[in-house]
Parts: sequence; structure tokens; C-alpha cells
Amino acid sequence: MKKSLLLIPLIIISCKKDPAVYETSKRDSTVVAEQPVSSERKDSSALRMKDSVINNAPKTKEVLRTGVMREVKDGQIIRTVDAEHFPVTLGEEFTKDGQEFILKITNFNKPNLKAKIATQQKDFNIRFNQIKLPNGDYDGPFGREIAYDVKGNGEVWLIIGKSNMASGNTKGSFTVSVE
Repeated sequence: MKKSLLLIPLIIISCKKDPAVYETSKRDSTVVAEQPVSSERKDSSALRMKDSVINNAPKTKEVLRTGVMREVKDGQIIRTVDAEHFPVTLGEEFTKDGQEFILKITNFNKPNLKAKIATQQKDFNIRFNQIKLPNGDYDGPFGREIAYDVKGNGEVWLIIGKSNMASGNTKGSFTVSVE
């Protein structure tokens, strides 16, 4: 009996929980808190089911199809991207003859710009037609890849469309990678 009375305090001490540790960053107003690890694990099939429901929702499909910061008017597809998010790859599709894609790059402050158009079709007639610089000047035409020294900071436009000097299909999907 005396031995069991000695074991009770040892059991209580060993079962005692440590308090959660909290860190505060002195550089920013954001607080970083370290949470204790939960012993409960969420069922991965339930998480996959939730992802599946979100990814297959009609609104999600519409955003994935049309993109964010996208505007279509008079045969022009205009998308806007902030240069702070570089490198970026955007997917787009021409569904009619004579369409033009304008990629507006805001807050551009780098010395040079590199961009590339990629397609799955071999006979797709597409190229960088022009680049509009922050000072309002235009330059071009170019091919499917461009490496351009940009003077000044501001908004840069990449104008993509068909080449009048070449033949081929003008409808289809393509991606534009910019860095």
C-alpha cells in the first residue's frame, strides 16, 4: 500500500501537459503562434472529397475557364498581371479568327523582360506582335519568344496575335510564360 502511494505523485507529474509555446515576431505586426499538434487526424478521403466538390463547382470551373483579371471585348482578350507575381504562366484560347491577346503587366520595374508562347499545335499561327513600353513606345514584331531590355518603370503590354506573314491555324489553346 505504501508503495502505491509513492507512485501516485509520479503518475500525476508524468501526465502533466506543457503549456503551448507562443512566439511573437518583432519585425511585423503579424503574430506567429505555434499550436500543439492535435492527436486527431482528419480523414484524407474526406479532405479529397471536399477538394473534389470545390474543384467541380460551377463557379470554380468558370473561373478556371475564363481566368482572373480577364476582359473580352471586340476580339481582344485583355488580362492584367502584377509584375510582383513573376514568374507567371497564363493559359488562354483563341476561339475566333483574328483574335488578339493583350497581357498588361503592371508595376514592372526590372531591366529586362523574357516571355515565351507555347502551344500543343504545330501549325498554330501565333506570335508576339508588339510590346508597349512604360513610356508609350511600341516595338515589334517578334516571334514566339522575346527577351527585351525595358527602360523605365510602369505598365508594359505584350500584344499577341497571328502573323500576317505566315499561314496556319489561328484558333486554339496556348500558354504565355513571363519572367
